[in-house]
Amino acid sequence: MLKNICLVIVFLLALSAAAQEKIVYKQIDTLQLTLEVYQPESIEEGERVPGMIFFFGGGWNGGSTHQFLRQAEYLSQKGIVCFLAEYRVKNRNNTSPFEALKDAKSAMRYLRAHAADFNVDPDKIIAAGGSAGGHLAAATALCNGYNDKRDDLSVSCIPNALVLFNAVVDNGPGGYGYERVGEAYKSFSPLHNIDRAAPPTLLLLGNKDHLIPVATYNYYKAVMDKLKRPCVLKIYEGGKHGFFNYNKKTPAFYNATLAETEQFLSSLGYLVLDE
Repeated sequence: MLKNICLVIVFLLALSAAAQEKIVYKQIDTLQLTLEVYQPESIEEGERVPGMIFFFGGGWNGGSTHQFLRQAEYLSQKGIVCFLAEYRVKNRNNTSPFEALKDAKSAMRYLRAHAADFNVDPDKIIAAGGSAGGHLAAATALCNGYNDKRDDLSVSCIPNALVLFNAVVDNGPGGYGYERVGEAYKSFSPLHNIDRAAPPTLLLLGNKDHLIPVATYNYYKAVMDKLKRPCVLKIYEGGKHGFFNYNKKTPAFYNATLAETEQFLSSLGYLVLDE
């Protein structure tokens, strides 16, 4: 009897970790790219709440939507509809970083165009991501071009806020990915395209990141400050690249970055903090 109860509990936990819905936002020949949807438990009829789309990291080479599963589950419980986005990567699709950005912009446009279907307020869409996925999130906001010709360009791909987990923001000489994007960095690198329309941004970085110097994020914030754009920068002592990922044995960085995300979204009026 006890064994059967344990099996039921495990089954229910597995269900809770599964996406409530997986929808195709883009099809390229036979390839279907999807968004995994995590809805709050209860939304009143006609209510529109913020939506948050996560792009996984992996150097535009690989990676999995599972990276931000825990964050999506948690924030959906706080009243935000969360989405985990697939996009093309080199190892699976033999594509470049440019195709990855086209897909990210397609995902943003799909979400905004279909916001009502998911109870999402189209004016409260947050783009988030880690490492190269953080680059994609930032680039949907800051980098013109790299649009899929099949997209409806009348629908904006620009998010209303950004949450960037050790995101790759500098693709210029000396930055990450320059050997792959070359001189295209001038239009592809978020750091080189910050303007007065940049959305409110949360920057999260560990000071032991071997790919992203703290100086890069200090400069990013300085540019945002100069342009009078809201920007919060948090540096985590001892944090290495990927420090924010959920780790059952050492959850401190995961918990801290998630709490900071909540605080940031609360400051924008996107969620209410627990008392």
